[in-house]
Amino acid sequence: MPTVLKEKEFASFAEFYPVYLSEHSNRTCRELHFAGSTIALLCLGALILTGNFWWLLGALVSGYAFAWIGHFVFEKNQPMTFKHPLYSFMGDWVMYWQMLTGQASF
Repeated sequence: MPTVLKEKEFASFAEFYPVYLSEHSNRTCRELHFAGSTIALLCLGALILTGNFWWLLGALVSGYAFAWIGHFVFEKNQPMTFKHPLYSFMGDWVMYWQMLTGQASF
């Protein structure tokens, strides 16, 4: 009988984040993440200014579309969002902040 491998469980975000970063070694993938997250923030700003909730859809689509293109086309791996959605979402914003402040490279 084939052995079924259990998906890796992380005890904490601190344990997850280094693995998350290792899945973003391609520069273009990181740049696409940053661009998508920036557009998502702009869409959220437009939502606040206009009250039009279509901007929320724009934020979600831009954030995930840019990241997924980065993974499937450049990084050639599956986004961690599919198996660890909350930690992955948190990781996106930590990585974004680190790139914005120069703590991590583009």
